[in-house]
Amino acid sequence: MPFLALIVFVVMVAALIDAITRRSDQIKHLPKLVWILLIVIMPFIGSVLWFAIGREWGPQSEAISFGDPRRWSKSAAAPTPVATVRPRETRTTEQQLADLEAEMRIAELEAEVRRRRSGIDPVA
Repeated sequence: MPFLALIVFVVMVAALIDAITRRSDQIKHLPKLVWILLIVIMPFIGSVLWFAIGREWGPQSEAISFGDPRRWSKSAAAPTPVATVRPRETRTTEQQLADLEAEMRIAELEAEVRRRRSGIDPVA
């Protein structure tokens, strides 16, 4: 009897791994979550049903793995390099400070416009 329980457990684990690693378009008849619950609730019957009718068995039925989705497709293009170096700042410190002061002045003026439009008197 323990040997039979071990076989059922191994089949259930194999079915769960197969069901979890498949894309949703490779699963037939029921949603992926329902298949997983069916396998967990009824291990032997759910596993047999999964392998019999639940999965796609064609040449297109390549299973996916966890990780980078670019590995899932054979036709995926090579990854484009991302520039990690930011362009060097060409403004001087004085110019940067002047720009920040100008932004602060603009923000103060916009706040003043909002106060005047709302009818609230500024607190003196």
